[in-house]
Amino acid sequence: MGTGKNLKMRKNWEEQLIQNLRSLGMAYPTARCVLLEVQVPAALVQPGQSVGSVVFDCFEAALGTEVQIWSYTQPRYQKELNLTRQLPDCRGLEVQDSIQSCRALPWLSVTADGDNVHLVLDVSEEQSFGLSLYWNQVQGPVKPWWHRNLTGPQTIPLNQTDIVPCLCIQAWPLEPDSVRTSICPFTEDPRAHRNLWRAARLQLLPPRGWRLDAPCSLHAQATLCWQAPGRGPCQPLVPPLPRENVTVNMALEFPLLKGHPNLCVQVSSWEKMQLQLQECLWADSLGPLKDDMLLVEARGPQDNRSFCALEPSGCTPLLSRASTRAARLGEQLLQDLHSGQCLQLWDDDLGALWACPMDKYIHQRWVLVWLACLLFAAALFLLFLLKKDHVKAAATGRAALLLYSADDAGFERLVGALASALCQVPLRVAVDLWSRRELSAQGPLAWFHAQRRRTVQEGGLVVLIFSPGAVALCHEWLQDAGPAPGAHGPHDAFAASLSCVLPDFLQGRAPGRYVGAYFDGLLHADAVPALFRAVPVFSLPSQLPAFLGSLQGPRGPRPGRLGERAEQVARALQPALDSCLRTPGTAGMGRGMGPEAGDRT
Repeated sequence: MGTGKNLKMRKNWEEQLIQNLRSLGMAYPTARCVLLEVQVPAALVQPGQSVGSVVFDCFEAALGTEVQIWSYTQPRYQKELNLTRQLPDCRGLEVQDSIQSCRALPWLSVTADGDNVHLVLDVSEEQSFGLSLYWNQVQGPVKPWWHRNLTGPQTIPLNQTDIVPCLCIQAWPLEPDSVRTSICPFTEDPRAHRNLWRAARLQLLPPRGWRLDAPCSLHAQATLCWQAPGRGPCQPLVPPLPRENVTVNMALEFPLLKGHPNLCVQVSSWEKMQLQLQECLWADSLGPLKDDMLLVEARGPQDNRSFCALEPSGCTPLLSRASTRAARLGEQLLQDLHSGQCLQLWDDDLGALWACPMDKYIHQRWVLVWLACLLFAAALFLLFLLKKDHVKAAATGRAALLLYSADDAGFERLVGALASALCQVPLRVAVDLWSRRELSAQGPLAWFHAQRRRTVQEGGLVVLIFSPGAVALCHEWLQDAGPAPGAHGPHDAFAASLSCVLPDFLQGRAPGRYVGAYFDGLLHADAVPALFRAVPVFSLPSQLPAFLGSLQGPRGPRPGRLGERAEQVARALQPALDSCLRTPGTAGMGRGMGPEAGDRT
């Protein structure tokens, strides 16, 4: 009878327990704390026997949350059971297809095609969801900077400059108590790290503070360095700033006694990429960089002190025999330090930093520099006086003496057009057409001697212009040792000059002093006597660029400019040349002077 009664009591107790558990599970949904008390009649408790079991399978919990189960007996805490379980989220394969909310959750992925980066959200067309981009800061709270409510599948382009290592993306269905999915895809992207350094800003805060602003935490170290004016990179100072990780977006202080314009903060990366930021105190209020010498004082036991000067080659002991500025001025710098002329920047038990002005030593050096400059200026002035005539000649162009035979009035006009065009190159041209009064007063031979001597002394050239008449005169001289007196006019400088020109060619003195030229259509190239082909002979206007280059010499203009000048000369020559070619008999004379006429030497 007693046993049946106990079985009935246990059955009723178990049914009541299940009903209570179900009512608790329905009444308290997700994100609630559920407290369940189980009372067992004393008659059911037998030593060494199990009273029963409780199965917690009738209440809801949010995906990805943590569930804690804690049980104990009365009197309290004599026996205790404490269990913690992490429930799977929608990323677990075992729940993706079995839970409705997981099937509706937006799935994120990032694609990159060259420099183009896109955020892809693969969801159904009727699904509405929220999207947020934020900076996941290790130091400080999360900083969201972009948020949208969207519908359906989306492909969203991302700006290259916005991609940094801590950029994260979060998406969730627009439903109550929905699960949010977050990814941070750029933590190992080299482009993101470069963008982070470009976005970082190092600023100095008065009076002796500094701050590094960046959207993400930086794996970097900060050092204090000394920037000498115009002397290479900033040199790190070992004592003042410990080499430790930089805290971004936080104001920090310099451990200094005094500020100095040459002191700079340098932030560099720990990683393989050699990235660096630098800001100097002179940028704001302390003025430009100074040519001060930084002395490093090291303190040892028994008050032993040693001094060295920071230079590009390292820290030079002041009393050393090195060939540096600090070593040469070592004793004077120590005297300046002991007399209070140096500014103490930092001080502790291990040493100190001192900035010593170098103005007075720079003034002494500048006196010597000014003396050297004066001597140099005097030497330049003397050289200018010696080269005055040469410089004046170079400014007006190289000299050119034109010699030609006055075959007829048309040919004289053609030579005059050539002389006028050469003056615009510019060249200093001498031609008998422009010196008839001097020719009449001096005679053609004396005039030619004077012009030839001046042209050769000034480094110019004598230009022999060959025409049918000039070729005939050359043959007269080569065959008969000179023409008969009075055979040519009083102004014919070409005939008179052959007595001086031919010896130069026969004795090999012509190269470098003479060039030849003839006009297209008036003379054949083979008509020029072989003796005169020892120097360059040019056809005009077809070979004008080479002709002008030879006249102007090695200091002439560049090829492009030379071509432009050749076109100008050609345009000036063409009307006079066409007139000569139209004159009856002139062109025929040129064509009649064949190879047999020019090879009689």
